[in-house]
Amino acid sequence: MLVLSLKKFLKNKEFLNVFLFSIANFTSLFGTSVYNFAISLYVLKLTGSGLNFATTLTISILSTVLINPFAGVLADRINKKLLAVITDILNSILLLALYELTLKHTLNLPMIYISTFFLNIFSTIYGITIEAAKPNLVSSKLLISINSINKIIESISSIVGPMVGGVIFALINIRLFIIINAFSFGISALLEIFMSFNFNCSNCEKNKGNLNFFTDIIYAINYLKNQKNIIHVFVVFIVLNFFIGLSINVPMPFIINNVLKLNSNFFGIIEAFFSVGIIFGALVIKKVIKKYSYTKITKIMNIILSICMIAIGLSVIINYKIRDKNFYLIYFILIMLLAGAAIASINIPLFYMLQQTIPENFRGRVLGLGSSLSKIVLPIALIIAGTLINLTPVYLLPIISGLGLYIFSMLYIKSNVSTSQ
Repeated sequence: MLVLSLKKFLKNKEFLNVFLFSIANFTSLFGTSVYNFAISLYVLKLTGSGLNFATTLTISILSTVLINPFAGVLADRINKKLLAVITDILNSILLLALYELTLKHTLNLPMIYISTFFLNIFSTIYGITIEAAKPNLVSSKLLISINSINKIIESISSIVGPMVGGVIFALINIRLFIIINAFSFGISALLEIFMSFNFNCSNCEKNKGNLNFFTDIIYAINYLKNQKNIIHVFVVFIVLNFFIGLSINVPMPFIINNVLKLNSNFFGIIEAFFSVGIIFGALVIKKVIKKYSYTKITKIMNIILSICMIAIGLSVIINYKIRDKNFYLIYFILIMLLAGAAIASINIPLFYMLQQTIPENFRGRVLGLGSSLSKIVLPIALIIAGTLINLTPVYLLPIISGLGLYIFSMLYIKSNVSTSQ
């Protein structure tokens, strides 16, 4: 019976695609999560400088933002399966070369910066390619499911990766992290070879045309000008990222560690529950969208997220009356659970709509452009928050951000974000 079930499963290309995608994605993301955590610890240990650590993060963000539009062109003009496999192999080769280099020389900052830059370039191309390919991997019935699985894998990797990375870093040489991640990319590439990238689109990879980056990007911009519904969705992502950076990424750690003076272990637990919230949101969203429109879900979840932001600021005010550290642990766990669930419940349906709405020949470029616009506001928000946090009362930033997101949700989403099911 087991053999027959296995044979039946292997013949079902759609379920096989989901299975192989899940394993390949987890292998790649988990290896990268372990590596990124280890390399950040290594940089801090090597230099003792927060600036050098921040430089590593900046290289990661900037390379992603700059390369996204060009990655979208590649995803539209080159066979997606071939591109996904090649970028995984290039990442594997890059890390193997770095490993060989560390056998002869001590791992130093220039090596880390250069490898981080190229890793992010290849990973960005891979990410946009997979995002554009998802509607071709499965039927529309399973598209929400594969998006949810992707979110769950990302969240599990973000929780477990640093835990494993921290344990291994304390016991084993940094070179092990490099070789583990090199093999994780290799395994991911191998699994992708057996995936059908044309399951839901028989003519997707035909008549790709000539590769011209700037012309293709201009075509995508012109396409977007006439697609107001898509533009409005990207506006939601841009506003969301801006307010998250302004209220959660900078003020929340400052409030927890510097104002409330909670135990550092508490902060790690609180951050982990954000990923748990995302997993929860990804698990329940498929049932929720059967009952409510995407517009209504987006509006309600934005409002819930705005309440979470305001609650972060209010913790400073109520600290004058409540001093119990355990109370704030539970308080912030609930905030992060709700915030994570809300973000997953916004992202998954809206990405599903984009994947369904944008034509195959424009999908990579449009998603690439939208991703760059959405991500570029985050460092801007972080700079603003970092500048204002010492100039104004710390509770103002999350409260103002929450109010701003609430007003945006009430005035913009209902009248502008129109999605169909």
